[in-house]
Amino acid sequence: MGWLPVLYYTNSNIWPEAEYDKRHAELAKVADHYGLELYKGSWDHAAWLEAVKGHEADKEGQGRCALCFAFNLSRAAAAAKELGIGHFTTTLTVSRFKKSATIFAVGDAFEGFEEIDFKKKDGFNRSIQLSKELGLYRQEYCGCEFSMRRDDA
Repeated sequence: MGWLPVLYYTNSNIWPEAEYDKRHAELAKVADHYGLELYKGSWDHAAWLEAVKGHEADKEGQGRCALCFAFNLSRAAAAAKELGIGHFTTTLTVSRFKKSATIFAVGDAFEGFEEIDFKKKDGFNRSIQLSKELGLYRQEYCGCEFSMRRDDA
């Protein structure tokens, strides 16, 4: 497509804050490696908790996830607009644990959202390979406290 990516890190769903900071540091390594700009949104876990209120007990892939996607994509859309960027997407689609169709359905509500499925062309396995090559930390859970395994708590 000929686009130069600009990275935006928002992820107020990530808990605890130390995990949020750790994941941002890893993304900074990626940005540095590829010479990309990286913007960091504020961590507002209280606002995210309010956005998913009533869905704390949902299993992965249920209603809480779509609400989480909407929360984070709305912040990304606002940042893109503020930065004068006409198109944006999300790397969430690289995960084999996230349903791209759900992400796209949520993303369609935001002007400029591009439906890019990073799982295609063996994207998930490529992400693992790149993580190893760059020595990146790979998390064990999606990020929110509701997705943690009981033995992670």
